[in-house]
Amino acid sequence: MKILMLSAYFPPEVGSAAHLFLELGEEFIRRGHDVTVVTGFPRYNVSRKSLPREYRRGIFLKQMISGMKILRTRTFDFPRDIPFLRGLDQVLLSIAFLFTGMFRAGRNVDVILVYSPPLFLGLAAYVLKLVKGSVLVLNVQDLFPQSAIDLGLLRNPLLINIFKRVEQYLYGRSQAITVHSEGNRDYIFSRNGAVNRVVVIPNLVDTREIVPGERDNTFRRKHSIDANVFVVSFAGVIGYSQDLDSVVDSAVLLQNKPEILFLIVGDGVEKPDLERRVLELRLKNLRFLPMLPKEEYIQLLHASDVCLVTLRRQVKTPVVPSKILSIMAAGRPLVASLPLDGDASKLIAEAGCGYCVEPGNPQKLVDAILSLQRDPSTANSFALDGRRYAEEYLSAQRCGDIYERLFAELHNQSK
Repeated sequence: MKILMLSAYFPPEVGSAAHLFLELGEEFIRRGHDVTVVTGFPRYNVSRKSLPREYRRGIFLKQMISGMKILRTRTFDFPRDIPFLRGLDQVLLSIAFLFTGMFRAGRNVDVILVYSPPLFLGLAAYVLKLVKGSVLVLNVQDLFPQSAIDLGLLRNPLLINIFKRVEQYLYGRSQAITVHSEGNRDYIFSRNGAVNRVVVIPNLVDTREIVPGERDNTFRRKHSIDANVFVVSFAGVIGYSQDLDSVVDSAVLLQNKPEILFLIVGDGVEKPDLERRVLELRLKNLRFLPMLPKEEYIQLLHASDVCLVTLRRQVKTPVVPSKILSIMAAGRPLVASLPLDGDASKLIAEAGCGYCVEPGNPQKLVDAILSLQRDPSTANSFALDGRRYAEEYLSAQRCGDIYERLFAELHNQSK
């Protein structure tokens, strides 16, 4: 089967969005499918200066990665912290990907799988579906625009109306919509009514690459962290929805425990403000590190005694942060501060891999961290159960089985 994948993010960019389609594509290749990926040149969570020369010049680039044909097209690089420019960037990116897919991805395509958001990339995929006579599968990772509305980041009534119309249009014209949790499925059903076309497929985690490892490892040695230090880490995007002020507040509450060290690892629009706040507070038990390449990120997980997952209480959409899956695969216990009625807390409870506490309550977060510090047996139980759950339900093999059956069914129906 010939599969065309469209994603705004792809390695060497760092992050869950980039690696999801890489790992899915690799699984499709292992199963004997022909995979082409249309994406852009690396620009998110990467150091431009350290990129190989091939990424720093030209407008188009064709590569072979893990057996996949990668077609890159250069787009404008607008600031991400200005909403209008970020929206314009997504529109122009989608137009560029449309022409790349139309003229460089071959004529015969059986299935188009597109990562959403950005919503306009879904529109580009829909045009490609019409041109190539393909099946369109919309992979919805974030319920945009509702997620931005809930956080107060999108307030303009005209823009809200436009985005909701685009969302409705895409839901109605995709042969299938894949989501990573039941709550997301229910939302799309409420927006569109096509419940039979919405399929729950958990986001995969590469359980062959991310495995449990030694706590006292090269990461600790590189960053001069002693074996007797209890490391509490957050790794990922440092944005508004992550509510990392609560992590800083927790570090303040634990200033009298020098054996506990907080690490905030990653980049994002909120990072400068957090760094200034930590500097003003003169906190010595919290460090910032930049976004890590995947190999070093896995080492960070191994070096951590507790891994954090945080979301603001205003996050009403049933998002499941993909870092939860990596933490489970690495065999580490987690503490999640997020809406307790969401799908993330349900997953953590089902897997038995950590504690969930109400969001925006640093004292509850501290209590959960201290509980695991004082009770290593419970921490170890969380770690083992999380790893077991990841192997059974979240592996690339299992998720690949579900996608492969879906693609075959849709392809047969389209004949």
